[in-house]
Amino acid sequence: MSFYIDPHIHMISRITDDYQRMAYCGCVAITEPAFWAGFDRGSVEGFRDYFRHLTEYEPKRAAQFGIRHYSWLCINAKEAENVPLSRDVIAMIPEFLNKPNVLGIGEIGLNKNTKNEAIIFQEHLDLAMKSNELILIHTPHLEDKYKGTRMIIDMLKGDRRVKPERVLIDHVEEHTVRLALDGGFWCGMTLYPTTKCTPQRAVDIIEMAGTDRIMANSAGDWGKSDPMAVPEMIQEMKRRGHPESAIRKVVYNNPLTFFRQCSRWQDWPVEDSAATKKKEKVRVKGTERAIQ
Repeated sequence: MSFYIDPHIHMISRITDDYQRMAYCGCVAITEPAFWAGFDRGSVEGFRDYFRHLTEYEPKRAAQFGIRHYSWLCINAKEAENVPLSRDVIAMIPEFLNKPNVLGIGEIGLNKNTKNEAIIFQEHLDLAMKSNELILIHTPHLEDKYKGTRMIIDMLKGDRRVKPERVLIDHVEEHTVRLALDGGFWCGMTLYPTTKCTPQRAVDIIEMAGTDRIMANSAGDWGKSDPMAVPEMIQEMKRRGHPESAIRKVVYNNPLTFFRQCSRWQDWPVEDSAATKKKEKVRVKGTERAIQ
């Protein structure tokens, strides 16, 4: 079994059984970015409750299955048009930055590439630089993804405080992956069953761009998505004959290398936890079986 880290999955939108299935497939850690709730929230207190959910409740739910849960904080680009609310949320984020499972600011970025979105992106960026946080970037799911990615990279490069190796640019596809990599940034491929980047397309991208500074995630959000997408990509890499070392680099070593830049990230002895899991028994559909 290949151990893996899912670097971007919205478990607040998933049922507990998904944690169990991910654990069976070898998931040892996840990171959950702050994102849209399916509707625009109306107050800073709504975000405060949401951040408490990410930093207090979800880590306990994940821990039931031996999965470590980390989170990122922001007001997402879909709600950034409300500039006064966005600024109130940004001002509140420092209350949570020292929580033990918080990795940084994210997922910030652009949705429709508007002026207000750019303003709030840069104000998030300023907070991240002042507090020395890692950054997770959302690039738009639009036909103008290239334009949005270019705008984001220009804003990042326009701030001399930004260190590209501490920025993860997510949702890259065939036409944007080189923008991220050539800029010295890390990049993530977000896998969906039928839209955007499928597991098969992700392997195509790896074969085109290589395995350096690239990782894959399942997103697992409110829309049609699959928390098993990273294991599916692992199987696709195996089917095409990629060596185990390349697979492990993309789904485990690369995320680990990036996240270790945050002082709140904690490593764990994977081999020991695997031996422990073999001895554990879980109840599945009314019957007990050992995890193999």
